[in-house]
Amino acid sequence: MSDFVRLATRRVAGQVWPARSPGTQLQFPPPHPRRRETEMAERGDETLVHTLKKVAAVLKQSEIPFALGGSFAVYAHGGHSSEHDVDFLLREQDVDRALAALVEAGFTAERPPEDWLVKVYDEGRMVDLIHRPIETPVTEETFADTIVRPVDAIHMPVLSASQLMVHKLLSFSQHYCDFARALPLARSLREQIDWERVRKETQHSPYAEAFLVLLDRLDVLPHAGAPGGRETP
Repeated sequence: MSDFVRLATRRVAGQVWPARSPGTQLQFPPPHPRRRETEMAERGDETLVHTLKKVAAVLKQSEIPFALGGSFAVYAHGGHSSEHDVDFLLREQDVDRALAALVEAGFTAERPPEDWLVKVYDEGRMVDLIHRPIETPVTEETFADTIVRPVDAIHMPVLSASQLMVHKLLSFSQHYCDFARALPLARSLREQIDWERVRKETQHSPYAEAFLVLLDRLDVLPHAGAPGGRETP
């Protein structure tokens, strides 16, 4: 066997490694940091989805009206989000009953200083139960603005794409204004969003207006005269 053949190399994960001799074990390089982070995120999302389903099942069994919000609502509509949070919207009068049912099911409850939500934990995985998003109480009208979507084989009411966009824009303030977190939602769900409605419901916010100008410059928004997006069941 020639020296060339003995020194033949193989590429593993973009790196060059010597070919192994008979009877020796091939040593693989450690995973690339980004690949490892991606795998950890995927495993984390799987456990969060499991927790999400548990909460939804308890609320359904307890006949407590709810709507899925946050990043997993975006995923349910087929969109993308830069965040990984589990948010459920409830009416304020149902919060105590929801907490009691979830604690009985094995969750740990917490009442944080913020007076617009409560939290439950499933082995450290946090779920927000929100009854007053963007300083607006959850009502029957909130639940009417939902679409039933399958979330990992469980059907549940999901906040509409338009309302998700409104909530995201009205969360911007002088203390928090991270447009990068809203761009994936806007781009991935733009065909499902009623942009005229979004403009109308956020017109009092200069931060929302600035974000909509950015979307217009990025050609995310429909052109003037073109039909805006609409929710699709």
